[in-house]
Amino acid sequence: MRRRVLFVMLGAVAAIIGSPPALGRTTAEAACRPAQRGGHRTPRDRENFTHGQVVAMLADLRRRLAGQRVRLDGPIVVPVRFHVIASADRGRLTPAEVNAQIATLNRAYSTATLSFRLVSTDLTTDSDWFEHPQLYDRAIKSQLSRGGPGTLNLYTAAVGTDVLGFSTFPQAYRASPGIDGVVIDYRTLPGGETPHFNRGDTAVHEIGHWLGLFHPFQNGCQAPGDGVDDTPYEAGPTQGCPSFKDTCPQPGTDPVHNFMDYAYDDCMTGFTAGQGELIHAVWLAYRAK
Repeated sequence: MRRRVLFVMLGAVAAIIGSPPALGRTTAEAACRPAQRGGHRTPRDRENFTHGQVVAMLADLRRRLAGQRVRLDGPIVVPVRFHVIASADRGRLTPAEVNAQIATLNRAYSTATLSFRLVSTDLTTDSDWFEHPQLYDRAIKSQLSRGGPGTLNLYTAAVGTDVLGFSTFPQAYRASPGIDGVVIDYRTLPGGETPHFNRGDTAVHEIGHWLGLFHPFQNGCQAPGDGVDDTPYEAGPTQGCPSFKDTCPQPGTDPVHNFMDYAYDDCMTGFTAGQGELIHAVWLAYRAK
């Protein structure tokens, strides 16, 4: 049996089953890992949402949009402030590398009627920040962040070889605006050094969280999944780039090519129409000025 539709044609908001529990601390951010290391399956995100937290976040979105109509009349244009954090000899990005990442974002999100416009780039040389961006997350953002809820502050540093990036969710902005943003490993940009994860899709994936998307394997085979009707249920993250995977009894095969899964960059190809509608609904509820 399919999950109940969260967003129908033109984005009219439908009901979510169940009463929402209180939002927990883990609604603030998710840290995403590469799909495979040394042939071993990696753990899930550092901040793994519970079923109740997902239901609560979707219910909060429904309440905020009660009586409103979400339209996809034109693209959302997201201003991007790009913050390059480096050490003395590592992490420095050229303008061409920054522009290549922005171009990758625009290609990936074109089907979601959303685009990105680079408004500034800055360089900060700090070895501690560069090597330990998760530890210094609040300090970094308190000094570098600019703009309001609709401005994407995108940071690059040496996040790691396990965790490749982390992002806040839009539902957390009101309570914690100071930590809003996306941090990715600089080696995941197009042409970077991380094997299988060097086409810029780590930023695509993490920004999906910043825009309100969950992983398609969220909640496994249990409703409401990721809250989007046209991403089939998936029991767990995709590893590598399989030609076929079907891990849940509900209709549809696993969305192994979806940007919000954990496949290799060269395996990721797009978002669904429902994910695009969810992005626009979340933007209206939390990020539009």
